[in-house]
Amino acid sequence: MTETSPVVRWSSEAMQRRLRRRHTAERRFQLLGLAAIGVALFALVTLLGSIFANGWSAFVRTRIALEVYFDPAVVGPVVEASPAERSARASEADWAALVREALSRQFPDVSGHRELRELMGLVSVGARSELRGRLLDDPALVGRTETVWVPAASDVDAVAKGQVPRDAEADGARLSAQQLVWVAALEERGRLGRSFDWSFLTSGDSREAELAGVGGAIAGSLLTLIVTLAVAFPLGVAAAVYLEEFAPHNRWTDLIEVNINNLAAVPSIVFGLLGLAVFLNTMQLPRSAPIVGGLTLALMTLPTIIIAGRSAIQAVPPSIREAARGLGASPLQVVAHHVLPLALPGILTGTIIGMARALGETAPLLMIGMVAFVVDVPRGFTDAATALPVQIYLWADTPERGFVEKVSGAIMVLLAFLVLMNGTAIWLRQKFEKRW
Repeated sequence: MTETSPVVRWSSEAMQRRLRRRHTAERRFQLLGLAAIGVALFALVTLLGSIFANGWSAFVRTRIALEVYFDPAVVGPVVEASPAERSARASEADWAALVREALSRQFPDVSGHRELRELMGLVSVGARSELRGRLLDDPALVGRTETVWVPAASDVDAVAKGQVPRDAEADGARLSAQQLVWVAALEERGRLGRSFDWSFLTSGDSREAELAGVGGAIAGSLLTLIVTLAVAFPLGVAAAVYLEEFAPHNRWTDLIEVNINNLAAVPSIVFGLLGLAVFLNTMQLPRSAPIVGGLTLALMTLPTIIIAGRSAIQAVPPSIREAARGLGASPLQVVAHHVLPLALPGILTGTIIGMARALGETAPLLMIGMVAFVVDVPRGFTDAATALPVQIYLWADTPERGFVEKVSGAIMVLLAFLVLMNGTAIWLRQKFEKRW
């Protein structure tokens, strides 16, 4: 006879102890998960809060109101001149003299070369371009006195925003005691104001912090992404369709699949070296151009699009293919009319995620020369350009105090682009996804 095992009752004390231990372990695991989520959220909020606290002021510019007399002896006769002659004469005019004269009228007690130099230090060198632009827009200003709001210097901007102390003897002070007195006087007279700085989003880079903007970097990133999308998307989709629908299953296709998966994990700087060797040294394409950056990033994005495309094609139910073939559709018609439309949401989602990764890459662009100091906003695919991550890198390496807020402001713009692209991917998936 075989002995029967004793019956364990759920109401027994031993079983109750086991249940209590299991429930305690489950609650402990849940608490650890919640703690991990809490730590991650705290780190995220701290990071975003720090970026926003330092970067919001980059979108605000401090300006000084000057009563500028457009002296005909300085700017010359431009009223009856042609636009080309007007621009040439305006380029030769001594705009610094007009700014100096306007400041001297604000503070008539200032005398001496040193004090005048300190007084001119309150105003950015961009004030000259501001006056020149006003005159070119309205030549009738010649011989008249006009109130013009010109950009303040970076140190004055930092004082107005409370980023540096107003005590000339304190640590971190950027202005002299006399300059702080002049700034206070301008504030009392209502001659110092702040407004939203659209030029931060539209202008290019500058060696003066108060004039630097991300407009050139935004344009360079957009042109680069256009090239990347135009090259990587059709090639990636075509490769995914071939490998999944038409390629024979043999050692060669297995080798191709393994290499594609490995390329997706290759460090991005390797693609930068490849772009440097192929597109610059071999094909002699223009250095620091969006077309080179786009081709390089396309090489990096291509494996991601292929893998996402194959996964989306695999998710299409086999019954769709069988029904199409049963109705007499050719293999190409099955793919073009049925498989691709149904797999499109997943393909687009993977493409946008790959493009978002390409937008944040810096190392490949550094290798192909898109680290150049570019003042003008690029207008074509072969113009010299930079990108948002590279611009952030350049400003972060600048020791001037005024570029600290510019770095955080540029990061905010980059994060906005990434959130927009990821949001677009989610919207596309929800709009086109089919439920089976």
